[in-house]
Amino acid sequence: MAFSTIWLFIIAAATLLIIPGPAVFYIMARSIDQGKKAGLVSVLGVSLGGSVHVLAGAIGVSAILMTSATAFTVVKYLGAAYLIYLGCKTLFSAADGTTSDIPKAPRKKLIKIFYESALVEVLNPKTALFFLAFFPQFISPSAGSVSVQFLLLGTIFIILAFISDGLYAVLAASIRKRIVGSKASAKLMNRITGYFYIALGVFSAFASPTKT
Repeated sequence: MAFSTIWLFIIAAATLLIIPGPAVFYIMARSIDQGKKAGLVSVLGVSLGGSVHVLAGAIGVSAILMTSATAFTVVKYLGAAYLIYLGCKTLFSAADGTTSDIPKAPRKKLIKIFYESALVEVLNPKTALFFLAFFPQFISPSAGSVSVQFLLLGTIFIILAFISDGLYAVLAASIRKRIVGSKASAKLMNRITGYFYIALGVFSAFASPTKT
């Protein structure tokens, strides 16, 4: 690939990543819920999930997903249901007061947060759709293997997303620090987190293979 093409892709990708998307809101919800470390672990999980979509796109699995209405619908609703489940679970915890005191609240293990974050991203067909729509704009069959070019662009995108998402995780964690210690604020944080998850689930449920 031409060096100028790679730089153009970096500029375009960085510009897109500045605008918060579903993954960013998910990561921020994690940071607000359990702090910076949990948020950064979520970034790692989302990055792993994104890498799965990159590999799938490179070998053509994502293309099959996008052309099969049934496959897209199954994956879409699985991801949406999982996010809504997380949201309801968080809201119920806030309602019964079990997490009203953040320092004493049950904390999820980081490894569980990592796997949950990866699963949420893997079950988001919008990511596969985005990669298939965006990457080909910078790929040229005359430049060599299309699969290798797809993997290269995917790697660059994942690295940029990791940096961008990490900054959002730190930002959300700093917001959490300002209100931690107050029972009323803690309940509010849990409610915000729960509504974030449910909103993302609803957004995923209405994802369309013909729209970005």
